[in-house]
Amino acid sequence: MLGRVLIIAGSDSGGGAGIQADLKTVTALGGYGATAITALTAQNTEGVHAIFEVDPDFVRQQISVVLSDIGADCIKTGMLHRAEVIEAVVETIAEFAPDAKLVVDPVMVAKGGHALLQSEALDALKSRLLPLADVLTPNIPEAEALTGISISTVEHMQQAATAICALGPKAVLVKGGHLAGDTLSDVLVERDGEPCVFEGARIDTRHTHGTGCTTASAIATGLAQGMELKDAVARARAYVFEAIRTAPRLGKGHGPLNHGHTVAPFKGR
Repeated sequence: MLGRVLIIAGSDSGGGAGIQADLKTVTALGGYGATAITALTAQNTEGVHAIFEVDPDFVRQQISVVLSDIGADCIKTGMLHRAEVIEAVVETIAEFAPDAKLVVDPVMVAKGGHALLQSEALDALKSRLLPLADVLTPNIPEAEALTGISISTVEHMQQAATAICALGPKAVLVKGGHLAGDTLSDVLVERDGEPCVFEGARIDTRHTHGTGCTTASAIATGLAQGMELKDAVARARAYVFEAIRTAPRLGKGHGPLNHGHTVAPFKGR
């Protein structure tokens, strides 16, 4: 199954994260990616230097024309930045693709520390978008911002994931890259399901720009292709691990991943 993924996110001029990373990921995993761009960033491996906002009505139009023609099996959101954009996204999805799977990457801060979500937009994210999500994929700082829980252990990650599930998402994957240690753990909590901890070796490298975008888009591709959630998460983690391991080592800061490494396409069950 090809798997159609509509990506609603910001553009990264450096090509390592955002729309650019999303499209590379969907293509590498055998899916078809379409986009609605919410913001343009002047960005490289050293950080975000400027943001040019896209008018919410134009965001709405991008989404509606894609969904009314090409359609989507799964929708993935990334940088939404403003409450008005979140409202536009929620309303347009409800009108044109209410049955599509939805993966929400609650992008709040760039690797270099630049805020990518306005403070007043956090309430809109929590009240309007999270209840619609099939999967939410926060990293630890994002999970802390959403819950107020201080996270320093895998057990704390599980507590946070459970608390976020109470906000409405069907499932939450808290990513553990910010924890110290040689083992990298991600915690998946599904509503009314048993928690699942994914573990793997940590790679000591600064070339990790775009890992969050890449992980969420890889999961979205899996769901679009008909994979079960745990299988989609497992494949996404394996894809990201190899993309980090074989990173091209570009730039002076947080370098991009190797999105083009070969993976076997999902053929369905």
